[in-house]
Amino acid sequence: MKKSIVLLPGDGIGPEVTRAAAAILRESAQEFNHQFEFAEFLIGGAAIDAAGTPLPKETLDGCRKADGSISGSGRRAEVGCAARREASGERTARSAKRAGGCMVNVRPVKLLEPLRGISPLKADRLGELDLEIVRELAGGMYFGERGHTTEKGVERAWDTESYSTPEIERIATFAYARAENRSRRRLCSVDKANVLNSSQLWRRTVTAMSAVYPAVNETRAPLYVDNAAMQLTLRPGAI
Repeated sequence: MKKSIVLLPGDGIGPEVTRAAAAILRESAQEFNHQFEFAEFLIGGAAIDAAGTPLPKETLDGCRKADGSISGSGRRAEVGCAARREASGERTARSAKRAGGCMVNVRPVKLLEPLRGISPLKADRLGELDLEIVRELAGGMYFGERGHTTEKGVERAWDTESYSTPEIERIATFAYARAENRSRRRLCSVDKANVLNSSQLWRRTVTAMSAVYPAVNETRAPLYVDNAAMQLTLRPGAI
């Protein structure tokens, strides 16, 4: 069955990276008998230059109809006379993902045995390194209230992080389900609950949900993000 893939090159190095990714998929299709159909759409600064908006309706409609998408990168673009409009490629891409119902970013981390000897970490620290990082993609600071003012020559800017219980439960449900289907059924929530109110809600919600997933029998205590980063270096196989 043919799968449709949307290409969102953006600008800057985006087109180069996207072309390379599409080339790999084409090679994969030949090797493993897949069929991919590619369609390219504008996004970010390139879209502003051509259509006056960072996320044209045609782009959004194309993403919604496709089976998958590959996004490049975007510069900050300024256009207009009376008003200054800026488009961040990253922010625009996230908006497209949110509109398409994409709320999870999964990053697998698995050590392949042939590469063990060239790892920058010592062999005795690596252990059986096989984990997944599940990241929330459709909420938080990227989508909270933001603003910029200038008063008496002093500029002020702010970005607000906001999460609701349902938003946290949605991503946690996905993470717990992934943990249930792994050989090592362990889940660790990572947050900044020592500083942020949103992280305190995150920690309470994820911890309470552990009662619903008894099969994830190795749920460990949450980690502050600073400590989690250190543990990934000190003993990644134990996370």
